[in-house]
Amino acid sequence: MSTSDTPAIQDLYSDDFAHCFGCGRNNPVGYQLKSFPEGDEVVARFTPATYHISIPGFVYGGLLASLADCHAMATATAATELAAGRRLGDAPAPRFVTAALRVDYLKPTPLGVELELRGHVTETSEKKAVVAVTISAGGIVTIRAEVVAVRLPKSMERPSH
Repeated sequence: MSTSDTPAIQDLYSDDFAHCFGCGRNNPVGYQLKSFPEGDEVVARFTPATYHISIPGFVYGGLLASLADCHAMATATAATELAAGRRLGDAPAPRFVTAALRVDYLKPTPLGVELELRGHVTETSEKKAVVAVTISAGGIVTIRAEVVAVRLPKSMERPSH
């Protein structure tokens, strides 16, 4: 699958679960992150705005952590659907939430450069996926993250109307 023949994974989330600040299509002030399957990985691109600054010339680390987090949830969704033998979009996309997030800041990430996020699942079970994410700026990996994604708990679901 490539970005040209499938919608963004986040665009497959039901309307009830599309409000995330990082990736929710129903959140007009959020990042609007869009992730796409590419071979065995899931890829997204994001260009931080000038106000995503930490010190002059560099991206705020909290933004980078939240991008890795949201991208990992989309990666877990894609891997779950494909492992079940479904194409993305064939059924409502399963939602995941973060159980753990570890971010290693390898190098300062410059502002003014498009970032490339790459994720792949390293471990999976019925209820969780462990996702490895890298963020690169100008072809240089500046962030490595490991994220534990768990299926949305029933306690977070909205009651049916």
